[in-house]
Amino acid sequence: MTGDDALVLAKGVAIGLMVAAPVGPVNVLCARRALEHGWRAGIASGLGAAAADTLFAAAAALALAQATGLVAAHRTVLVLAGGLFLLAYGWRTLRATPPGPGAGRDAAGLVADFASAFALTLANPITVFSFAGSYVALAVPVDGRVDARDALLVAGVFLGSTCWWTLLVAAASRLRQRFTRSGLAIANRVAGIVIIAFGAATLAGLALEAARGGG
Repeated sequence: MTGDDALVLAKGVAIGLMVAAPVGPVNVLCARRALEHGWRAGIASGLGAAAADTLFAAAAALALAQATGLVAAHRTVLVLAGGLFLLAYGWRTLRATPPGPGAGRDAAGLVADFASAFALTLANPITVFSFAGSYVALAVPVDGRVDARDALLVAGVFLGSTCWWTLLVAAASRLRQRFTRSGLAIANRVAGIVIIAFGAATLAGLALEAARGGG
């Protein structure tokens, strides 16, 4: 690997961290899963989010203008769907009954954790614009051609995103033994309220834009 290749990989890692780290519903989801079902559930959720981040990174690396243009063209529908998804998932989390002490996840449960985190990340169309901003901030060239450096960049995004989710899950897992079942119930309520708040804020922003456009 040349020095230029290493720089591209490092930029990918930085982009993965920049996109994953800001507090959002997926961070809440992964921390809650790690507290409630253990580190495997948290890691499965984090990998789902990292996979979605990687998909966005590939779209941005190969066709940044087209990807952002496509999202912009269908932004209202995507934001509406994402906001409703967050509200529904937050309500489900709010009403969830925590498992007994030491409860883990079977293979089917881990697959479901991965899939739901993947869907929750994809439900946020703002992620595409976050990638666009990160690419501009780090002066990542986008020419629409597929080459080895694009693969390195996308791999770096996956590594950076996965590193963040691993750190978050590790921190939450260390706290797990301190939580009683009633404590987990409170954590579910807090997580549900936070996710619902993100969903409500998403829909409120969309309604405000519509009102301004109509005025």
